[in-house]
Amino acid sequence: MQYSGALRSKLPTTGTTIFTVMSQMAVEHNAINLAQGFPDFSVSTDLINLVSKYMKKGYNQYAPMAGSMKLREIVAQKVEDLYNTKYNPDTEITITSGATQAIYTAISAIVNEGDEVIVFEPAYDCYIPAIELNGGKAIFVQLKFPEYSINWDDVRKLINKHTRMIIINNPNNPTGSILSTEDLMNLEKLIRNTDIVVLSDEVYEHIVFDSNEHQSVARFPRLAERSFIISSFGKTYHATGWKMGYCLAPINLMNEFRKVHQFLVFSANHPVQLALAEFMARTEEYLNLGNFYSEKRNYFQSLLKNSKFELLPCNGTYFQILKYDKISQESDIKFAEILTTRYGVASIPVSVFYHRKIDNKVLRFCFAKENSTLEKAAEKLCSI
Repeated sequence: MQYSGALRSKLPTTGTTIFTVMSQMAVEHNAINLAQGFPDFSVSTDLINLVSKYMKKGYNQYAPMAGSMKLREIVAQKVEDLYNTKYNPDTEITITSGATQAIYTAISAIVNEGDEVIVFEPAYDCYIPAIELNGGKAIFVQLKFPEYSINWDDVRKLINKHTRMIIINNPNNPTGSILSTEDLMNLEKLIRNTDIVVLSDEVYEHIVFDSNEHQSVARFPRLAERSFIISSFGKTYHATGWKMGYCLAPINLMNEFRKVHQFLVFSANHPVQLALAEFMARTEEYLNLGNFYSEKRNYFQSLLKNSKFELLPCNGTYFQILKYDKISQESDIKFAEILTTRYGVASIPVSVFYHRKIDNKVLRFCFAKENSTLEKAAEKLCSI
């Protein structure tokens, strides 16, 4: 069956997301899936039991539009404890159906026809479509390879009267890089005395390594007062399939956010919100997350030390970038296909996160896996 009328696509150059493509290829070829970013280990039994508890208690109808007040209150307390910044749970915090929904909502609430949005590449793939669907124009700044750092002079040159938003991702997916205090201070200086809004994607906020401290926008008052901050319960509690996130913003920005949010999803999963509110009292679950994934990263790196891949720095997230130019000169898309079909390990080619498909001969691998999974994958990678 096919629609026979005239069809004008709003995203004419957009195809199926690379995560779906590579995961499907992994299934077809029985490959180990280190492509899509999800853990292969279990969610806490206690957390699952809490969800069941609230379902059995009858919390199976709509949650309040902005989210359960219990959950918003404990999120507010967490943010104050970690970043010394107070958000009003009633007016400045909204629970969302995942971080991607929150990002789309924030962009839709602020970006109008002709507005420019500065995006750092390689960029997570949901930013650009959201900008374009709302009539905006993405303005690209390329992160400096191989450390994936920002040249703030390049950013300064791009700011003009049309600049409406700057999107940052810290820690960064796909690169595993993080922003420093100096980076955030540079951003603060650049947008002072402007109307620019910041969208800070901080879904990996608790996954930072090597004694580094996550520099949330919330730590910087002059940035916080003009920022949407997005985070993810799914990344923190190994439950990406639950699609649960939240947004922090000052009241006037949050008012605009909620206008859109209520017509996208209205509200997020009610029993899961209540379960998370109770489970978050166990602060060690997120405070120890960096150490947990640091051990995963270190183990994965140790397994690959004798391979022909070059390990690039990984300071956060649960992704490791591997450079393969000593193995092959194939494009990263082609080499990712070869790894999947011939060697049985699926990864993500990083060129797909650039609008000009810049190919530095690097692939992204997810190490949020059981050690046995990492061992099997590393054995295959070391055989190349």
